[in-house]
Amino acid sequence: MQLALSAQLLAGLVAPLALALSPRTEIADSYDFVVIGGGQAGLVLGGRLAEDTNHTVLVLESGGNGDEYRNRIDTPAYSYFDSLWTTPLNWGFYTVEQPNANDREIYWPRGKVLGGSSAINGLYMTRPGENEINAWQSMLGDMDGAENWSWDSFYSAMKKSETFSPPTDAVEKQADITWNSSTHGSDGPIHASYTGFTFDQVGQWSEACANIGIPISADMYGGSNWGAEVSTSCINPSNWTRSYSRTGYLDPLPDRGNYDVLANAHVTRIIFDSTSNLTANAVEYTPNNGTTKKTINVTKEVILAAGSVGSPAVLLHSGVGPKDVLSSAGVDLVHELPGVGQHLQDHLSATIKWTTDVETAGSIFYDNGSERNNPLFLTYIDSAIAYVNASNIYPTTLESELSTIQSKLTTYAPNTTYENTVLEGYKAIYNTTAQIFNSPTGLVELLFMNSDGNGDVGITAALQHPYSHGRIYINSSNPMDYPVIDPNYLSNPSGMPLPPILRTQDSQPKLTSTSDTSILTTALKLARRLGNTTPLSTNLTAETSPGSSTQSDSDWETWIRTNAGTEYHPSSSCAMLPLSQGGVVDANLRVHGLANVRVIDASVPPIALSTHLMASTYGVAEIGAAVVREFWDGGVQGGIAFSGGSLTNSSSSSSSRSSASASASASGTVEKNGAGGGMAWVRGPSWFWGVSLMVGAGVVFV
Repeated sequence: MQLALSAQLLAGLVAPLALALSPRTEIADSYDFVVIGGGQAGLVLGGRLAEDTNHTVLVLESGGNGDEYRNRIDTPAYSYFDSLWTTPLNWGFYTVEQPNANDREIYWPRGKVLGGSSAINGLYMTRPGENEINAWQSMLGDMDGAENWSWDSFYSAMKKSETFSPPTDAVEKQADITWNSSTHGSDGPIHASYTGFTFDQVGQWSEACANIGIPISADMYGGSNWGAEVSTSCINPSNWTRSYSRTGYLDPLPDRGNYDVLANAHVTRIIFDSTSNLTANAVEYTPNNGTTKKTINVTKEVILAAGSVGSPAVLLHSGVGPKDVLSSAGVDLVHELPGVGQHLQDHLSATIKWTTDVETAGSIFYDNGSERNNPLFLTYIDSAIAYVNASNIYPTTLESELSTIQSKLTTYAPNTTYENTVLEGYKAIYNTTAQIFNSPTGLVELLFMNSDGNGDVGITAALQHPYSHGRIYINSSNPMDYPVIDPNYLSNPSGMPLPPILRTQDSQPKLTSTSDTSILTTALKLARRLGNTTPLSTNLTAETSPGSSTQSDSDWETWIRTNAGTEYHPSSSCAMLPLSQGGVVDANLRVHGLANVRVIDASVPPIALSTHLMASTYGVAEIGAAVVREFWDGGVQGGIAFSGGSLTNSSSSSSSRSSASASASASGTVEKNGAGGGMAWVRGPSWFWGVSLMVGAGVVFV
């Protein structure tokens, strides 16, 4: 363990933050665009839309600004050792009891702060694969705007969001890191780099994977997302801090006078003009847990960016969704849209653990190891991963496994709806997922875990393309009540034959075996084999969980149902699909049947993606912002095609209407491109608020 760092960078790491936040409580009465959710996608949208000074933009964030916890947010290793999950920055959701996971209510942390989950997560910056994105596009058929979702467009959008930095020479050597800078962005808002501290076991990861037939990745970020590697992370190497949507898309902005951000503003509903083709004309929010409600008028669009839990919840409380859900919750029906909240997919994971005879990140931190006070140690996060495709999981039985999965398509369906359109969507997603099964794309993810509190080493196996789908719904008309989260884990096959319209919600029996349990069982066996393979096995002394007594498939399935949990990657609850397949948005991200409401966040991909969701969500938001601007004024020159790098094309005029109060300035060199330019980035460790940030007092999901 190491490492040398220049005095300048070390000073940047430990120096106090320079913030120029001046809280306000006053905002304008009306905005062109109101973005619901100031999380990862919402701040991308706010920043990009506000580049055009013809537009006024308001972002409403349910959580606070996070300043009280800024040191914990910014320090990478604190995502393990001083977790923000125990703070008000976490929604702290739980699922309903999962009948196929021993009736457990499973914990679902989600970010509730400016930056959303990008402020509290594990910083992995992986990407989905070309096969997956093109499969998504194929599901859209000839839908207007489908060209936005090709791999070429999505790849460029992801590159546009990032600035890549290679590892230090010492970390590169010790962790055995390879990279290809041509597949990364060079001047985007979010930093993608590597830790400043590592371990020998991280360097052993790829070799051990290769020794059991998992290839070392040659192009993980250029569309071929399979194989082993040490992944990039959202770390700014100039000061070794977390790089997230607030630091990338909000803090550096110059004040153009047309952009406001209001924290502690929980959106309760969207208000529609029923006489004008269901046009949203206002957004209602509460600054104080529902005691009082306030209304903001909207002249162009409402954009939902509240995440896979929050976006469907806001639609439902606005009267948009399945009529049975709304009726049961006591919410008046405004527009029947059966797919809202449906098609929910999540990565289910479980971890095998071993004791070890060497120091780990966990033992150093909790046992005051020799590197405990090394500032660079606090840059360490786990990042050794492998995306393993079906040919590695099933080297001799691939065809029979695929045949079994395909045979279930016409026999089983989820028990989350009676609507035939949603069931048609499930079939489309299932069929697409089965096609991906037979491609090189990673079927499961394996992750090396070095940060356990008791010093154990873990290898996690996480299902990437689940066949079990769930839903988000509400059971109360009070928008302050949490939505109901039912991922329906391990429910495929359902155990009940079609036609599902005859099935009641509680008629589904518990299962003995499912596609998902079968895949995850096989993946965990592979993880165990990896841990027992040199050179990784050299310092792993004994398996502690589940232990050597777990051997048969039945043993594994029992253990999975008792121990598996979320990998924190929910998606698809406002799926981009045709209306005939239970879709919520079209290929231009517009909600079906509503005149001026879009959803732009992780809830719109119709299929689960084989990746951590940060890079893909930045890609969705970048494309979405360009689609919106192109619709209103051709604001992105040459259409919405992306060419990489930062977005500096914009269309604006000097006749802007200022709704924001002047913000205080802070130290740091700011490059401004003028009223009509793109984003201006702060250089160095300081943070600058160039938009008005208002802080109310209350509790939109992120």
